[in-house]
Amino acid sequence: MSDLASVYADLHKIMAPYAAKLDVKRDDGQEIYVDTRHIQKNRKPLFFGSVQVRKSYVAFHLMPVYVKPDLLTSLTPELRARMQGKSCFNFKSSEPALLKELTALTKAAFASYKAQGFV
Repeated sequence: MSDLASVYADLHKIMAPYAAKLDVKRDDGQEIYVDTRHIQKNRKPLFFGSVQVRKSYVAFHLMPVYVKPDLLTSLTPELRARMQGKSCFNFKSSEPALLKELTALTKAAFASYKAQGFV
């Protein structure tokens, strides 16, 4: 298993429990893409998150942190350094402490969407 494949596997484990409760659009070993069943004004489902293998890193997208930036206030500088844009985290390796923090953030993000009536 390549380094990125093992990183993808670790990040997939974080997203998978929520995918089971939402609408999986793709899950094929290179990407897991998850929408909510909430339909927006543009008639498209609200995006929850994804994990995608890229050329030199694995991207973890988590849309609830874009919708509610307050979720990011307690991030450690180490996880914040992994952010690319407003709702994406890039990983080249698996670091247990960061994965644990990302797991907690994903749980809070799902709870936030639930509280807002999106799931």
